[in-house]
Amino acid sequence: MTTFRRTLGAVLATSLVAAACAPAGATPAPAQSTAAASASAAATSAADPADTSGGTVTDYASADSWMLAPVSPSKDVDVFYIYPTAFNRADASAPVVAAATDEGMREGAQAAYARQASAFARDANVYAPYYRQLDAVWALGLSPAQHREAIAGAPTKDVTAAFEYYLDHWNQGRPFVIAGHSQGSDVATHLIAGYLRAHPDVQKRMVVAYVIGYSVTQDWLDANPQVTFATGATDTGVIVSYNTEATSVEGTNPVVLPGALAINPITWTREGSTATPAQSLGSWMPDASGAWVRTEHFADATVDAAKGVVIAAVPDVTHWSPGGPNAWPKGVYHTFDYPFYYFDLQANLVARTAAYLAAHPGE
Repeated sequence: MTTFRRTLGAVLATSLVAAACAPAGATPAPAQSTAAASASAAATSAADPADTSGGTVTDYASADSWMLAPVSPSKDVDVFYIYPTAFNRADASAPVVAAATDEGMREGAQAAYARQASAFARDANVYAPYYRQLDAVWALGLSPAQHREAIAGAPTKDVTAAFEYYLDHWNQGRPFVIAGHSQGSDVATHLIAGYLRAHPDVQKRMVVAYVIGYSVTQDWLDANPQVTFATGATDTGVIVSYNTEATSVEGTNPVVLPGALAINPITWTREGSTATPAQSLGSWMPDASGAWVRTEHFADATVDAAKGVVIAAVPDVTHWSPGGPNAWPKGVYHTFDYPFYYFDLQANLVARTAAYLAAHPGE
């Protein structure tokens, strides 16, 4: 299990960069100078390497703290994007929390955006802060209670501060979408259960939260009755969540929790009928040269309610999730939760936004 966690952490942190394409419509903030990076690392190393309690919250008044922040937003809806794990600490004695200025994490965040939330850039103003992250390998070794406490520390404190800054300076009362993946979705559940629950005037403008690549359970929903799980393609103020797997998995999918819920990202239903690749609006996949391109009729989707996942049976698992060293367990399509259903997600944002605006004319 220890070996698995080490190799999984490596692929979590590095596969994003290896699979990168230029972020569509993105103008990432400039990387910090070498001197600034060294100073940041030194300051972090001086602290307890296992301390996740928070420390100094990132300054979101600084443009350098944002991967994406449109200067002249022109769309009717915003997307607040929380990227997945893009940090892998150098060794077991290094701090478990990345500084928001960590260059490797920033590269991984930009790569993740390019294959995930870039789907929304055509139809929404996308805002994305850099935030302090947990090392994935370390986080996977925690008990559930320890994991919740760690995520509630630096990652959630940064994202909450960024979200408040976004609301105060840029949102201007527009409806918004929260979109996350993996650790970003984990943080999103804390943002929803914390800040949004305490600010119902803000939450009422939430069109949808795409909490993808992490688990939303009925227990979590019971503890947060201010939100519900999506049941269709156009309900608003809801949570959309799923984790994608092949028909069988060799080992355990570490982001699927007991009681996880899932919705079909092609048909937007929760029952178990299969949506064929022909029903999909298209995937965003790397071709033979490594370039990411629109790929038609690639992935199917079936909700397995017992496992709490979406099953994609058609993609070749030996190619797209073969397992082995430095990889997710064979059959876990975590990396492709967004790309398999990229254009379905794009269209769903449009549909839910239209439904929201129709129900709130003039707001």
